[in-house]
Amino acid sequence: MDEGKAPILVSKSGRAAPDVEIRTNPSQANRRALVFILVTVTLDSMGMGLLVPVTPKLILELSGEGLARAAVFGGWMTAAFAAVQFLAGPILGSVSDHFGRRPVLLVSLAAFGLSYVLMGFAPSLAWVFAAQLLTGLFGATPATAGAYIADVTPSAERTRNFGSIAAAFGLGLILGPAAGGILASFGTRMPFFVAAFLSLATVVYGALVLRESLPHDLRTAFSWRRANPIGAAHAISRRSQVAMLLAALFFQRVATIALPATWPYFTMQEYGWSTRQIGYSLAAYGVATVFMQAGFLRWIDSHIGTRKAASMGLTMLALGYLGFAFARGQWVVLTCIPLTTMGFMAGPALVSMLSVRVSSDMQGTLQGVVASINGGAAVLTPLAMPWIFGVFSAGYAGFVFPGAPYLLSAVLALVGVASVYFDATSGVKRVAQKEATE
Repeated sequence: MDEGKAPILVSKSGRAAPDVEIRTNPSQANRRALVFILVTVTLDSMGMGLLVPVTPKLILELSGEGLARAAVFGGWMTAAFAAVQFLAGPILGSVSDHFGRRPVLLVSLAAFGLSYVLMGFAPSLAWVFAAQLLTGLFGATPATAGAYIADVTPSAERTRNFGSIAAAFGLGLILGPAAGGILASFGTRMPFFVAAFLSLATVVYGALVLRESLPHDLRTAFSWRRANPIGAAHAISRRSQVAMLLAALFFQRVATIALPATWPYFTMQEYGWSTRQIGYSLAAYGVATVFMQAGFLRWIDSHIGTRKAASMGLTMLALGYLGFAFARGQWVVLTCIPLTTMGFMAGPALVSMLSVRVSSDMQGTLQGVVASINGGAAVLTPLAMPWIFGVFSAGYAGFVFPGAPYLLSAVLALVGVASVYFDATSGVKRVAQKEATE
């Protein structure tokens, strides 16, 4: 049975897990709230993207070091952000299961705004690090937004709405750097203040239009046992049997991050591309991923179902990477980039499959685990994949093979396909055993 048609689950209280009134009769207020969620995620990621062109310059100003040293500082900041987000995701997810989605969303956005203000006024590099840690701590806006979507969306429509969230996040990352480059002409600190304004203005907007999506009778007590990545994943897997899908999601995240982490180095060595060509190709890649998540995923999901959409996306991702790893010639880029962008369909599809397995009182915890998976992949992949490229492109392994990171990514994507398959077969066995006992 396809996950998009899964039955309504029951929470620990014995009540129907979904808020039936909200899902079957969506009001104008709920539609405004859904628009708010998408606008929030777009502005959130756009705020982060605004800082990309100017953060190196700010580090140079505050550190007094050269560009090489500034790049190291920037890498530490990125890793610190992702590491804190990895740890904080389940905490905020569990908090939203207890207090509701609305306060967590608004407080997270306000904290984002404050972190940008701190960076705008930062007198030293330590202040910038502190602001990045604050941003990572409250960087659960997409996760809490995902829990909100799960609360107010019928299971059959979740895949396309999760895809819209991912597309909104990607759109912000595309628009943000371009706007940041323009704003930087007015001063190094200007993009930080604009990002702060966007976040704080969204808080005000949300306070006016956003209604709470999680009723009091479907909330659960906060638990430190599941307010950490391992405990939260164990709690969800034990209650909902989703371990295989969580593994598939992790492999998908690592595989999709591998391309932007290694693409500049790979294309410079293999094709002699300039910085401008690399920039154009990554911009096209970003636009294609937004299209896949916002448009094509809806069509695929409605025609073949959520599970097949996840498997198809992972399979196409693997084929694209195998092309990069073994084929030669710039025609490969035009052929394989569309295939790899299809891998982004698998993320929202997998999250949708997970959400319909989990009751309403655990949706925040689930989305916190998803945020931890994102954070863990964001820390691991930029460290591992460029290192693998360096080892094999320089011949340290005894032979030259610049496509090694893409071969590994293809293998991970195929392991993700296998995880989805084994989850399906184990699900069939569970249903058969249940029917036999009844």
